[in-house]
Amino acid sequence: MKKVILSLIMAIMLVPASVKADEGMWFLMFIERLNHRDMQKMGLQLTSEEIYSINHSSIKDAIVQFNGGCTAEIISDQGLVLTNHHCGYDGIAEVSTPEANYLKNGFWAKDKKSELRPSNMSVRFFVRMDDVSKRILSKLNDKMTEAEREKAVNQEIALIEKENNEGGKYTVSVRSFFQGNEYYYFVYQDFTDVRLVGTPPESIGKFGGDTDNWEWPRHTGDFSMFRVYTDKNGNPAAFSEDNIPMKPKKHLTVSLKGVKENDFAMILGYPGRTNRWMPAGGIEQNVKFAYPAWVESSKVGMDKMKVHMNKDEKVNLQYASKYASVANYWKNRQGMIDALTKFKTAATKAKSEAEFNTWANKAENKAKYGNVIATLNNFYAKTNEKSRHDNYLVGMLRTSAFAALPYSLGKSFEYYGQQNEAKKAELLPELQAQIEETYKEIYVPIEKDVLAAQLALYASKSTGYEIAPFVAELAKTNNGDFTKYVNEAFETSIFTSKEKLEAYLKNPQPEALKNDKLYLLSSALLTKYRAKTPEQTQLDNDYQKSFRLLVEGLRESKLNKIQYPDANSTLRLTYGKVRALPADKRNDAKINNYTTLQGTIKKYKPNDQEFDLPKRLAELNEKKDFGQYADKAGYMPVNFLTDNDITGGNSGSPVLNGKGELIGVAFDGNIEAMAGDVIFDPKLQRTINVDIRYVLFIIDKYASAKHIVDEMTIVK
Repeated sequence: MKKVILSLIMAIMLVPASVKADEGMWFLMFIERLNHRDMQKMGLQLTSEEIYSINHSSIKDAIVQFNGGCTAEIISDQGLVLTNHHCGYDGIAEVSTPEANYLKNGFWAKDKKSELRPSNMSVRFFVRMDDVSKRILSKLNDKMTEAEREKAVNQEIALIEKENNEGGKYTVSVRSFFQGNEYYYFVYQDFTDVRLVGTPPESIGKFGGDTDNWEWPRHTGDFSMFRVYTDKNGNPAAFSEDNIPMKPKKHLTVSLKGVKENDFAMILGYPGRTNRWMPAGGIEQNVKFAYPAWVESSKVGMDKMKVHMNKDEKVNLQYASKYASVANYWKNRQGMIDALTKFKTAATKAKSEAEFNTWANKAENKAKYGNVIATLNNFYAKTNEKSRHDNYLVGMLRTSAFAALPYSLGKSFEYYGQQNEAKKAELLPELQAQIEETYKEIYVPIEKDVLAAQLALYASKSTGYEIAPFVAELAKTNNGDFTKYVNEAFETSIFTSKEKLEAYLKNPQPEALKNDKLYLLSSALLTKYRAKTPEQTQLDNDYQKSFRLLVEGLRESKLNKIQYPDANSTLRLTYGKVRALPADKRNDAKINNYTTLQGTIKKYKPNDQEFDLPKRLAELNEKKDFGQYADKAGYMPVNFLTDNDITGGNSGSPVLNGKGELIGVAFDGNIEAMAGDVIFDPKLQRTINVDIRYVLFIIDKYASAKHIVDEMTIVK
């Protein structure tokens, strides 16, 4: 009998697990069919119509894409927007000055007239989506090259977008999913008058800095607040003093009930990019070639920036957002290398692909799928060194403004110089505005140091793939030291100041432009970046087709049970639970699924860039003056963990309980599960969230801005 029971247990353990309820980034239009029953079992108390409805207000109407790269939520009937501090970072830095440093000291508008307007800030509301797979796929056939296929797809996309934008009222985006096996269109409405309402000081909003980034336990008040404005009729409008606060279709109710282990947690947002279908060869390429180059080039750029940022507060504000962005992905990519290596993710994928290859080479499948794995492996073998080269080059383009700027501006200047006087007069205002916008964020000493260092790194490390010939020749002439060339280039180039560029516009000299040292260098880098040999074009063509067939075959064969498409900055829903990690002596909390203000104070290091804290925060903690925001156990909660499936782009996403009430704001993941963009780990995957009670505590008790809290709909 024992043997029979043991056999049954072993059989159950060997059955492939179905997709767990906490894995997946799901389309809202399919939650009734795919997810609603599971969600109800876990604690959801809403209907699917209350989450996503086309004809009635629903939770999706309170979720916005924030400034193109994050998520945010509407939390009042006056258009109040809540997102992460790091999502609002650029805008906060922009409206700050050394004299009024809101990034460092925080800001709280005393009334709507006091709110500050960053330039180029927007929110995007999701209106509806629909499946157009059959329509687009009907225009394609197996005899098409990838270029022909892309052309046919784009032609149909243009028609679909025109049919659904209602004369320009909406933005329509058609996106491919499952590697080009399905297509959906998304309808959005964009609002561009967005103003800063409040932000905690950086010592709260970015507490822990790079050291704590991607780590748990975490003690960060990563939030900021904005407001959406409309014209008097509620329509999107450019900034105007006459605009009014938005009257949204839906705003989220805020809950003070708190969280406990196994509570239902749902997140809606705009996850940026996952690669759950990535072949083993792609994972191996990233771990050994691409990501190490990314990490090294990022660190070089960061180190050069930081030297100057630490010396001058104005420069620090200019480069704060850029530095933070580079630093975030620097640690992310190193974490990816470590996690993917530790868990042997490539080997796991390779085993799955071997099973697929066996299925693919059965007689009935061979004609279509038989060469898929061999073609993919051939692609990676022939592009490994190129991927290393490309990441050193991209690292330079990402951290050095003058690696790309002279080329992009120079091409515009070339065109300008070829025009008659009437056309020049037409083009001049746009060019002047572009120069003004670009050069307010330029500090030449930083740019010289970063460019020289990145050129030296690129020339010395991209040895397995030919670097840009112009740079190779400079390296040979200067023995790998680019300092002299860069210094000379900055002395003579027209691109080093807006004054020189404006003078050039008054008296264009095409030959001088063509011989400009920074223009020559930038042109060489961008030409190399965009270059593609016939062999590479063929490799890319074969790869795209084979990757599409791999995903199609994995779904057809049922060898891969993933039912959701990879993230691509479209609105998704993920659900799970509040869920602890194993006990950690660094966390003073009784259960390792939350952190406390007392734990924050324990990390405090006076005058430290990462772990300094405002004195007032320590005083409030000492007095236990937490107001209505304390947990019923008496502590002030700060952050908490859920096991939701998120990635970059979900920053700022609302964390909702079973009633759809706001309980937190997602802002990070844990480094142990950094492989999550490629393969979901149900044991390790966690989302780190700011407890909404900490958000309200900071606004009310710390900042004395209770009028902002009073806007919200709060339940206790």
